[in-house]
Amino acid sequence: MIQKILFLDIETVPVKYRYSELSDREKKLWDAKWKYNPDINPEEQYSKAGIYAEFAKVICIGLGYVDNQDNIKVKVLADDDEKVLLSEFNNSLYKFYQYVFKTYNAEYNLCAHNGREFDFPFLCRRMLINDIAIPEILKSGRRDMLLDTMDMWKFGDYKNFTSLDLLAYVFNIESPKDGIDGSMVAKVYYEDKDIDKIATYCQKDVETLIKVYKRLLGMKVD
Repeated sequence: MIQKILFLDIETVPVKYRYSELSDREKKLWDAKWKYNPDINPEEQYSKAGIYAEFAKVICIGLGYVDNQDNIKVKVLADDDEKVLLSEFNNSLYKFYQYVFKTYNAEYNLCAHNGREFDFPFLCRRMLINDIAIPEILKSGRRDMLLDTMDMWKFGDYKNFTSLDLLAYVFNIESPKDGIDGSMVAKVYYEDKDIDKIATYCQKDVETLIKVYKRLLGMKVD
């Protein structure tokens, strides 16, 4: 039942924008991650720091669901204070759990694109770092409760990564990447200081995620 699924997407940025801003200890720790690949300069590689929970933080969390009239509802949580953001996220999970249990007398599910490899573990790690209790649904790691549209698309194949944007394209769904994409989030956050723009991007990702999930189940998308 799609109505008991909470769809999510997170946006992350490096805690320190540039490699040069890292402390000496932080530089050593970052460099150690890349010592096995001498062809890549650690400073150059730092442009990807936003995907590593040890060096990055969550700034936006998009949450969406489908109501009884098949309408897509999306809310985006955004805050410069990660601890406040993650606490608000936990509260939202609890409210959705209460809604689903009261309405459908059932457990709820979380769904993200590449969620099992990125969104779900990243949230857990950042909660630990911020001394926040991890919600049971994330702590359990149960595959039947933590859904992943990328895994659904693989059908057991382990060849490679398939982006949400690509799935939107093959399913003839409007692209969520009409303003910015993931590689631009750190710049928009640190240089443009426009978290609202990132929140809008996150909202579109969640809307697209829901439409892709529906198509994966053979459901119609308006």
